[in-house]
Amino acid sequence: MKAAGRLDSSRKAPLRVLLLGCGNVGRGLVRVLTVERDRYPGLEGLDIQIVGITTGTRGAVARESGVDLVRALSELEGGGRFSKQNPDRVELTSLEAVQELDYDALVELTPLSIANRGEPAISHIRSALERSRHVVTANKGPFAYVYRDLMNLADSRGVRLLHESTVMDGAPVLNLARHTLKGCRIQALEGILNSTTNYVLSRMEEGLSMQEAVELAQLQGYAEADPTLDLEGWDATVKICVLANAFMGADLDPSKVDRQGIEKVTAEDLREVGARGDRLKLICRAWRHEGQVSAKVAVETVPAGHPLWAVSGTGAALRITTDLMAPIVVVQDNPGVKDTVYGVVGDLITVAERKFETENDGRLK
Repeated sequence: MKAAGRLDSSRKAPLRVLLLGCGNVGRGLVRVLTVERDRYPGLEGLDIQIVGITTGTRGAVARESGVDLVRALSELEGGGRFSKQNPDRVELTSLEAVQELDYDALVELTPLSIANRGEPAISHIRSALERSRHVVTANKGPFAYVYRDLMNLADSRGVRLLHESTVMDGAPVLNLARHTLKGCRIQALEGILNSTTNYVLSRMEEGLSMQEAVELAQLQGYAEADPTLDLEGWDATVKICVLANAFMGADLDPSKVDRQGIEKVTAEDLREVGARGDRLKLICRAWRHEGQVSAKVAVETVPAGHPLWAVSGTGAALRITTDLMAPIVVVQDNPGVKDTVYGVVGDLITVAERKFETENDGRLK
């Protein structure tokens, strides 16, 4: 018998993966699969072969037998791009790689684009699904804008479309609903889903100005160089749309959700609320009413004793209300890039298991 938590190492054929995007999460994934592999004995039986990596500005590499991941990682972390001397270097766009290379699963880690309504990630994922390839992604956009279309396409092709890392990094909130809340109807969602705004508000409670808190978040790597999508509530809005679409059968569009960010919150606001023992938080909500699912993102006063009151720093939390159970709260304590990487790895394990079952049984499970 295999040890608990370990994959079956007797599998012979590797899972051939095409990786789009190699920023912090992509490089973290490569590190876990190579130079850090010995730290994670639970991954002993996971056999992944990355046959291509594409980036927006750093070039692309591809090789049918698997690219040299150690060299690729060294070049990206050293010079910032793939070297012209790298024998695996190719001239391929991400979409061309999706359409032309041979792989079992696409890992889509390109940045979220609000302005382009989830593109080009949507086209990447749709093209892979049309070729009957599995897809794993941490990109929220596709599931906020065309969730139902992509899921229906995956079902019609008999492949997996997994996105655990799109919300709350690698915390298994999507798997929770998919596998352990069977028979329950989710009635409402409430959560703190954007780590940057939560961190900024926490630091402002300590006396920093918003500008100082944002700059500190950027220095710590919690905020982007341009934090607009976080501060104006767009990232949180996209995330609550993903959850509502996945959990509640909604077809929400982020541009039509009532959205408020934290950009107008002042130190005086925080002091006034704090004097009562309460806190200001950017709260995401989705709920059912008269057969419809609605969502909202806004700064709210959270009273002491509420499950979300204690979520500080870069922490996140989700409160799930169902028709059969008391509310369930999932709390994530100051997650980092590694948590997002784990969500991707966990989804790849699921895909690898599906591939193994299909190859050995001649049918889908």
